[in-house]
Amino acid sequence: MIIIKNLVKKYGEFYALHGLNFEVNENEIFGLLGPNGAGKTTLIHILATLLKPTEGYAIVNGFNVLHDATKVRESIGVVFQAPSSDDMLTGYENLKVHALLYGIPSSKREIRISEVLKLVGLEERKNDQVKKYSGGMRRRLEIARGLLHNPKVFFLDEPTLGLDPQSRDIMWTYIKKIVKEENVTIILTTHYMEEADTLCDRIGFITNGRIIALDSPLNLKQEIGGDIVKITFTDDIHANTDFADFDFVHRVENNGNSVIIYMDEVNSNLHRLVKHLDDVKSIEYTKPTLNDVFLKLSGDTLSGDSPEGGFMQRYAQYKKS
Repeated sequence: MIIIKNLVKKYGEFYALHGLNFEVNENEIFGLLGPNGAGKTTLIHILATLLKPTEGYAIVNGFNVLHDATKVRESIGVVFQAPSSDDMLTGYENLKVHALLYGIPSSKREIRISEVLKLVGLEERKNDQVKKYSGGMRRRLEIARGLLHNPKVFFLDEPTLGLDPQSRDIMWTYIKKIVKEENVTIILTTHYMEEADTLCDRIGFITNGRIIALDSPLNLKQEIGGDIVKITFTDDIHANTDFADFDFVHRVENNGNSVIIYMDEVNSNLHRLVKHLDDVKSIEYTKPTLNDVFLKLSGDTLSGDSPEGGFMQRYAQYKKS
C-alpha cells in the first residue's frame, strides 16, 4: 500500500529524513515510533503531500506523492494531534460539512455519515454540540470525519493523546474495528508503548531521521535477549559478580549495587543463578517491553530528551556549526 525508496528531506545541508526505505502492507496497522523531532511528522507530511521530499520517492495506493498528489489526497484520511472539529456545530453537522468538502455525492452522503457515526459509536450523540463531547468522543468524531470518503490509507497522529485509560481502551477497540470493517491501512504515531504493542502489526522505530528497526512487536521484544531480572545487593562489591559462566545469560548491566540481567527462561533458570549469589537484597522480574527495545537500539527515550535532542534542537546545533 505504501512504498518508500531512498526518501530524504533536507533543510539546507541538514537532514530531517535520511534515506528511508520500507514498505507498508495493505490492511496493516503500522506504528511509527520515535522521540520528539525524530522525523515522524515530516514523513507523514510527505506521504500526505503536505511536504515535498528532497530526494527519493514515495508511492501511496499506487500513486506517486509528487506526480499524482491529487490522487494521493483522494486515497488518504488524516487525523492530526490538534483537534479541528467545530465546537458550535453538532457531530452530524461537522460530518455533513466535511462530506460536502470531500465531494461525496448527495445520493450517498447521508448513508455514509450514518455508517461512520455507527462505526465510532456516536449515533446517539450525533445531534449534540461538539463542545459537549468528551475528549475521547471528539477524537472518535475526527476519525469518523477522516473516513467519510472511504480512504485506503489512514494516518492517525497520536490518536489517544490526553485521553484517560478507559477512553484509550475504547479508542483501541474502534481502531481495530476500522481496519476490519473499512478495509483500510493505518499509519499510527504514538508515544504510548502499550498502544503500539496492542494495535500494531509492525513497528518502525525512527530516530534522527533514520529507521533503526522494523519488525513485529513480538519479534522486536525477542531481540532484547530474554527476560529481564533486576537483582539488588546489600553493597556494590557483590554487584560486580561475573555472570559470564551462565549460558542462559545474554547481557548484564551494572548500576551501583544492582544489576540488570537479560536471560532465557527465568522460571527455570533464576534459581540456578541465585544460589551462587551472596547478600541479595531484592529480585525484580519483568518481561521485555517496546520501551526496552528502543533503549537498547538507541540509548534514547521516547520523550525527546536525548543527547542530540529533537528536530529543532538538532537543527539549531547544525546552524551553529
